[in-house]
Amino acid sequence: MNFFKWFYPGIGIKRWISLCVLGLSFIVVVALLTVKTISKSSVLLASFATALLILGIFLIYTSIKNMVRIFIRALMPLNSDDPLVDIVYQKRQVDSLLRGPRIVAIGGGTGLSTLLSGVKNFTSNITAIVTVTDTGGSSGRLRDEMDILPPGDIRNCLVALADAGPLIRDLFQYRFQLGEGLKGHSFGNLFITALSMVTGDFEKAIAESSKVLAIRGRVLPSTLEQVTLVGEFLDGTSAEGETNITDLGKPLRSIHLQPDNCHARPEAIDAIGTADIILMGPGSLYTSILPNLLIKDIRDAVLRSDAYKVYILNAMTQPGETAGMSAWDHLRVLLDHTDPRIIDACFVNTTPISEAMLQRYYEKGAAPVKLDLEKIEEKGYQIIKGNVIKMDEQVRHDAELVMKIILEHYAAYFKKMKD
Repeated sequence: MNFFKWFYPGIGIKRWISLCVLGLSFIVVVALLTVKTISKSSVLLASFATALLILGIFLIYTSIKNMVRIFIRALMPLNSDDPLVDIVYQKRQVDSLLRGPRIVAIGGGTGLSTLLSGVKNFTSNITAIVTVTDTGGSSGRLRDEMDILPPGDIRNCLVALADAGPLIRDLFQYRFQLGEGLKGHSFGNLFITALSMVTGDFEKAIAESSKVLAIRGRVLPSTLEQVTLVGEFLDGTSAEGETNITDLGKPLRSIHLQPDNCHARPEAIDAIGTADIILMGPGSLYTSILPNLLIKDIRDAVLRSDAYKVYILNAMTQPGETAGMSAWDHLRVLLDHTDPRIIDACFVNTTPISEAMLQRYYEKGAAPVKLDLEKIEEKGYQIIKGNVIKMDEQVRHDAELVMKIILEHYAAYFKKMKD
């Protein structure tokens, strides 16, 4: 019978059941002693009964607490040193996140991973759809040498969504500084590559890496097909490969994928179809956001979706890609490559950038994105504003604050649509 399995060695519950029974026995003895105390009016018996009652209650409390801890840990593994109240609180937090809005974030590079680090504080229903056109650095080398999809952007998103401890996150982000063939590679890239070789399946490698990092949500490549980004410049020339396009630093007219008939993952299409909110950006417009939307399956799914669609504009222009472009210019490029219905709202930062930080960016050929918001509003798009920039070594979005503001606007949007 299943009941007797509770007494199998190693479960660790027998001792607490025995302790609970002992505590109950003490309370029964106290009840009997109380009767004698009343009949004999014995002060000594009364004192003994009180002490036994306190001990019995303590034993019952201790045994129940530890049995509850065993059950909770079995359902939700946590740090064994955590107090029971912390375990229960964390379990409640996880339950709350599971009831959060269904969010799809589309992009790549550091922009997407930064955003995800804030999104995961509001919901666990996250699907990150990540571009696979990277041709530079460790990812590019692994793509060329091992004939796999570039793992770098996927790795960054996995780490951003991770609930694992800081050591395992740092391990995945560790980049080798020495070693012939190893120098420049990140451990996480090599780990995903090795798993894809062992399992014979890149998607399974991502899924197993997700378990190791205990991520909230899931990370999906936009396609499993080998695709190349092709850029066409205003001077009539063209270049293939993400790195080649950005290194030339020439104004772009348009980009497209080669081959242009690649297919998205069905899971990505399903996630878009059931999403409450779809986020695009922040990140490189031409090389992180658009490559996903150039896949017809994804673009059509976004257009069909009833989700609240938000394009998060970069705070700064990007040398070799969006130099000199205003907020409207960014949006116009997005619309020209996709469809005017691709978004409902634009999120823009309104935090002033410090002079010292501006000078640092000017030296690299970058500047704040000019906010010509009236042109965006004329086209019928909602503007979401926020002071959401953190300035340390670089200008970055405060992802948690961005998500908080977007959720507030989503609630108003949802109420309006419902009415």
